Amino acid sequence: MARTPAAREPLSRERIELAALDLIDKEGLEAFSIRRLGLALGYEAMSIYHYFPSKAHIMDALIDHVIEEFFPFPPADLPWEERLRRVAYQWRDLLSKRPSLFVFTATHRLNTRKGLRWINETLKLCAAAGLTHEHTVRMFRTFGYYLNGAILDETAGYARGPSTIEPVPAEEMARDFPEVVAAGPYFRSSEWEATLEFGIDLLIDGYARLAERDRENKKAAP
Repeated sequence: MARTPAAREPLSRERIELAALDLIDKEGLEAFSIRRLGLALGYEAMSIYHYFPSKAHIMDALIDHVIEEFFPFPPADLPWEERLRRVAYQWRDLLSKRPSLFVFTATHRLNTRKGLRWINETLKLCAAAGLTHEHTVRMFRTFGYYLNGAILDETAGYARGPSTIEPVPAEEMARDFPEVVAAGPYFRSSEWEATLEFGIDLLIDGYARLAERDRENKKAAP
């Protein structure tokens, strides 16, 4: 039951956002509702609507809240490779803290003003690599693919996702699927950091070589 008015703290947008984030962290996104949020805050749902007209407005505010935690961007005087690497780890660490909100964040268009600011700054960072405009945008997209996939795997993927009802016995695994068994140690959570770094290094190295080819093609163009 909601608390009595005498025991309630005043509402504010910030307090509602923080309570919503906490509720989603604890109970998951599927269980989140304005009614549940109101109970957590000690207010009726209608009081929350005074600040946010709908649940969708709250979710947009949560996206902005999370993105705001990302800033500031790495200093512009650093090499683009180092800046991109830092952005990758900042984004991964930020979203991994809120696994229940991750899928919503990753699939949201980020078309709020703060979301667009984040995209704009990241595109400017990618452009610093010296790629053509098309390759700059594809660089942004492929890096996003990799990071979102990595975060999904770490927060809800292979190690934490659903498993078959009847797993293959260990002796059969060793006999019939030896490559899978041999790969097993590298799937452990203790290996996530090294695997993420391995992929980031490969991507950055590929972007750098592509940038060199783009510059050479530009020089050779009539």
